[in-house]
Amino acid sequence: MRFRSMLWVFAVALACLQAAAAKDVALISNKANNLKGVTFVDLVKVCKGQMGRWPNGRPVTLVTRDPASADMRIVLQKVYGMTANDVNELITSANHGRVDRPAIMVVNSDDAIVKRVESTPGGVGLVDVYSITGGIDVLQVGGKLPLEPGYVLHGN
Repeated sequence: MRFRSMLWVFAVALACLQAAAAKDVALISNKANNLKGVTFVDLVKVCKGQMGRWPNGRPVTLVTRDPASADMRIVLQKVYGMTANDVNELITSANHGRVDRPAIMVVNSDDAIVKRVESTPGGVGLVDVYSITGGIDVLQVGGKLPLEPGYVLHGN
């Protein structure tokens, strides 16, 4: 009987741990971009440095974490479909020849992403939902916001 109780407690703890580990990655935007959302196809283009300008004419700049960081696992799987090394090569290629400003900027923390997006007209970034502040806008991806059922950047 005691073994069953311990096993049940372990199973509940494991389920809670998995739920806590699952997180949504939010696409955030500089407030001046006046964007409500993007399609998933456009998100992939932004992440690969293939979208040069927003409809308002501002240059697109993605601010993100190092592809090798654990926080980027969801993005690597669902957006890039590539390894971290391949994404690093893609970033180098996307930024080649962009003298005025890079297409993709890599920073060390979600806080740094939020601050950079706040200060970069045309800037967007990918952060953990718990890093969102009032200084940026959260964009829909494919018509869904983070934490909504069916949101494409929901962690497993």
